[in-house]
Amino acid sequence: MVRRARRINRELAELYPYAHPELDFENPFQLLVATVLSAQTTDLRVNQTTPALFAKYPTPEDMAAANPEELEELIRPTGFFRNKAKSLIGLSIALRDEFGGEVPGRLADLVTLPGVGRKTANVVLGNAFGVPGITVDTHFGRLARRFGWTAEEDPVKVEAVVAEIFPKSEWTMLSHRVVFHGRRICHARKPACGACPVAPLCPAYGEGETDPEKARALLKYEMGGQPGQRLRPPADFPGEAAARADAAGHDGRVADLAVAG
Repeated sequence: MVRRARRINRELAELYPYAHPELDFENPFQLLVATVLSAQTTDLRVNQTTPALFAKYPTPEDMAAANPEELEELIRPTGFFRNKAKSLIGLSIALRDEFGGEVPGRLADLVTLPGVGRKTANVVLGNAFGVPGITVDTHFGRLARRFGWTAEEDPVKVEAVVAEIFPKSEWTMLSHRVVFHGRRICHARKPACGACPVAPLCPAYGEGETDPEKARALLKYEMGGQPGQRLRPPADFPGEAAARADAAGHDGRVADLAVAG
């Protein structure tokens, strides 16, 4: 299982060499806020919301002093805006009063902040501080079970099991690759099995559409010829056109793998 899991990771690394966090951010505070907002909504919706939010509240000190109703109105499009506003004001107050207005770079400190659990903390650590972490969101948990890495449902247990399979240096990028794959190909309701490059390695092959043509019609974002969720991608991201070209280059390989599977 471990050999197969690591091979899947290598295949995903080839498929998504540009995998990256899909939330727009310029500093640790912005990433922390965006990740809290991303619960129960899409990264795209968050990215559409945060420019106005950060223009009004650029620092923890600013957000700590926010009028709750004004903050709620700004983040309303992300859903659950009252609870999220409470968390954002609470974590901003904690950052101001307990951490000198800076986002801490330790897991033990991050999880003390209101609204911040291990998933959010690992996103911030991995992408703002370069500290390896496994981000178990709904996509990662679903694929970890489909790939046969674990049968656990609890995110903390999933994280612990997967951490034993892969070297620590791979944790952050593994998280990005698996989430990318879950959003683009291995969907929750109807995975595009027939267009999946890791199909021959997947114990769950056949749960979704196996016909290559029908499966390709299910592909999302750059795999389906559409932009991803990030409005301001990092400089090293190849861009929509390059991503589409990369996806097209996999077509023959995908077909071969589907036949082999």
